[in-house]
Amino acid sequence: MIRFVLSLFLLTLLMTSQATVAVAQKPSEDELNKLKEQVSAMRRKLDEIRTEWADDRQKHGRSYYIGEQQVWTDYADLSVHIKAAEWIIRHNDFDKKSTYQQTMTALQDADTLLRELQSRKSRNYNAGSQICGYVSKVDHSVQPYALSLPSNFDPSRSSRMPLYVVLHGRGGRNEVGFIAQHREKKPGEKQTWIQIDVFGRIDNAYRWAGETDVFEAIADVSRRFAIDDRHITLWGFSMGGAGAWHLGMHHPSQWASVGAGAGFVDFYNYQKKTEQLPDYQHKPLRIYDTINYGLNLANVHFVTYGGDQDSQLKTSLLMQEQAEKHDVPLELIIGKDIGHKFTPEAEAEFQQFLGRNNRQGLPKYPGPKQIRFVTYTPKYNQCFWCTIEELDEMYEETTVESKYDESSGLLSLETKNCRLLSISRDIADEISIDDEPPLPLRDAADGLLPSVYFEKLDAGWEVFNYDESRAYQELGSGRKRHDLQGPIDDAFMSSFLCVRGTGTPWSDEHQAWTDWTLERFGREFDKWMRGEIRIVNDSEVTLEMMKDSHLILFGDPGSNKLLNGMLEKLPIEWNRQEITVGGKSYPVEKHGLAMIYPNPLNPHKYIVINSGMTTHEPDFKASNSWLFPKLGDIAVLNYSKTDKGYEETTTWADLFNGDWQLNESEE
Repeated sequence: MIRFVLSLFLLTLLMTSQATVAVAQKPSEDELNKLKEQVSAMRRKLDEIRTEWADDRQKHGRSYYIGEQQVWTDYADLSVHIKAAEWIIRHNDFDKKSTYQQTMTALQDADTLLRELQSRKSRNYNAGSQICGYVSKVDHSVQPYALSLPSNFDPSRSSRMPLYVVLHGRGGRNEVGFIAQHREKKPGEKQTWIQIDVFGRIDNAYRWAGETDVFEAIADVSRRFAIDDRHITLWGFSMGGAGAWHLGMHHPSQWASVGAGAGFVDFYNYQKKTEQLPDYQHKPLRIYDTINYGLNLANVHFVTYGGDQDSQLKTSLLMQEQAEKHDVPLELIIGKDIGHKFTPEAEAEFQQFLGRNNRQGLPKYPGPKQIRFVTYTPKYNQCFWCTIEELDEMYEETTVESKYDESSGLLSLETKNCRLLSISRDIADEISIDDEPPLPLRDAADGLLPSVYFEKLDAGWEVFNYDESRAYQELGSGRKRHDLQGPIDDAFMSSFLCVRGTGTPWSDEHQAWTDWTLERFGREFDKWMRGEIRIVNDSEVTLEMMKDSHLILFGDPGSNKLLNGMLEKLPIEWNRQEITVGGKSYPVEKHGLAMIYPNPLNPHKYIVINSGMTTHEPDFKASNSWLFPKLGDIAVLNYSKTDKGYEETTTWADLFNGDWQLNESEE
C-alpha cells in the first residue's frame, strides 16, 4: 500500500502561497524554491507509483502500450499535472500574475486525485470538466486534454455516446493555464455528448505533432468511454478555426460535422505575400493550405463563421468561393456588427448546425457510394472506402470522383494524378477506373483482404492478386506513400528517436555544427512542442527501436556508425572532405546536409540526417501560418560560427519525386 504523506505539506504550501503571492508576475525566490521542492517531491512519488503499479497487477484505469512501455490512464492523469508545473519552471513561464497560484492548484489537484485513487483504485469521473492525460507515441511525453461529461452522465451506460472535439485559439496557454481554464467547469445546459478540449501542444494550429495530439486525445477518451465514431464533431475558433479547416478538409470522412470560426486557410493571402517562395517551400504549402482542398466539402457537413468587422472573415469568403467553384455545400454565418468573436445569435446557429449533423452522423459502413475527394500528398489520402496510396506527381492536384450503378453493382471512378489506389471490397462488386473495362472488386485477391489494390500501368489499370497485395503491404514499392512521403518535418509527427554518433568524426567543424543542431532541436521542441526529444547513442540502437521509430541521425559517417552503414543506399556521396548531392559537391567544414529518406533497414520508417524540425523559434513566435516546411526533403546548409551558436543559410534544397529520386534536371 502506498503511504501518501505529502497532503499536509502541500496544503501548508498552498496556504502560504495564497498569503504571500507577489503582485509581480514572477514568483519570489522563496515561492519558487517552495514550488521546486513540491514538484520534486511529487515526481518522486510518481516514480514510486509507477514501480508499484507495474508489480501489483491491478487495474489503474485503462492500460495501453507506447512501444514497450505499459501506460495506465490514471498514471497519465496524475503525471500531466506534475509535468505542467515542471514546464512552468524550466521555461520560466510565469507570464501572468495568477500563474504561480495556478501552478500550486494544479499540484493540489494531483494530490486530490492520488488520494482518490488510493481509496477507489480507479478514477471517478464526474459531470462537468476534469483534466486527463495520455502518453504520446511521438516522444513518450505526457500531454493534457480537458474532458467534459454531461450533467446526466451515467458511468454504467453501455451505449455509445457522441463526441465533440474542441480546438482552442492562439494565446500562449501553457499546460498550467490550460488546466486552470478547464478544471471544474460545469457542463453546458444542453450538453448531451462527451466533449474534449484539445491542448494541441500549445500554439501550432494543430500542425505536425499538434495534429497528432488531436487524434491521440480522441484515442485516449475512446479508451475510457464508449464513443460512437459515427457521431464525432470537430470545431474551433481563430487558431482553432484554422485547425478545424485543416483537420476537417484533410480527414473529411472522420467527422459528422465540422465548424470553423475565423482562422486562416492559406499562407499567401493570410500573410499578404505576393512573391512566390522557392519551389521546395512553395509546393509543400499544399500540405496545409486548406484552400486547395475545397472539393472535400462534398464529403463532410461544414459550417464557417466570421464577424462582419473581422479581417479573418476573408477566410470564410475564400472558402465560400471554393465551394461555389466545385458546386459543393458550405454553410456560411456572418455575425453582425462584431469583430473577432461570436455574436450570441450566430453562435447558437453555428452550434445548431453542428448538433443537427452530429445527430444524423456519418453514413454506415462501408460509406456513401458517391464521393468527390482531392489531395496533394499521400499524407492525406483517405475518404471513406477509397485510399490514394501513391501519386503520379507529388504536390499536384489528385482527385477521385465516383458514381455507382445500382442495377449492375458497378462502381465507376474518375481519377486524376493517381498512381495506386486501394478500395474497400465491400463497396461494390466490380469497379471501372477512368472508363476502362470493369475489374473485379468484391472477389479480387481471392476475397481475403479488406481492401483491393489497383495500379495504373502503361497499358491501363490492373488489380493486384493476393500475393502482390501482401508484398506491397509488407515492403511497399520504394515509392512515396502514406507516412513515407516527406518532407523532413513529417518524421516528427510519430515516434522518432535521435541517434547521436559516438565514433571519431571526419570533420571537427562539421561535428560541432551537428552537436549544436541536436541541442537546438531539443531546446526548441521542448519549448514549442512541449516534449523532450529522446536521444540514444548509435551503439545503443536496437532492432526494436528501428522497428518502432524514425531514426534521426546526427554526425557524419565517421562518428555515426548507423549513417556509415546506410551510406551506400542513400542518394548522396560523402567523404572526409565533401558531400556530393544533386551533381554538386560541398566542403564539409562549411556545409551540412539535412535530409529525409526511407530507412534502408526498415521500409516502413524514415531516417533523417542532421535535422530536427525545419521551423524554428522565429516561426513559432511570428504566426502559425509560418509553420510550413522550410527545407523540403533534402538541403545543403552553409553554416558559420557565431557568438550565439551558428548562422545558417540554405545553399540548395529540393524535393524528391514520387520515386524518392531527384529530378534529372537536378542531377
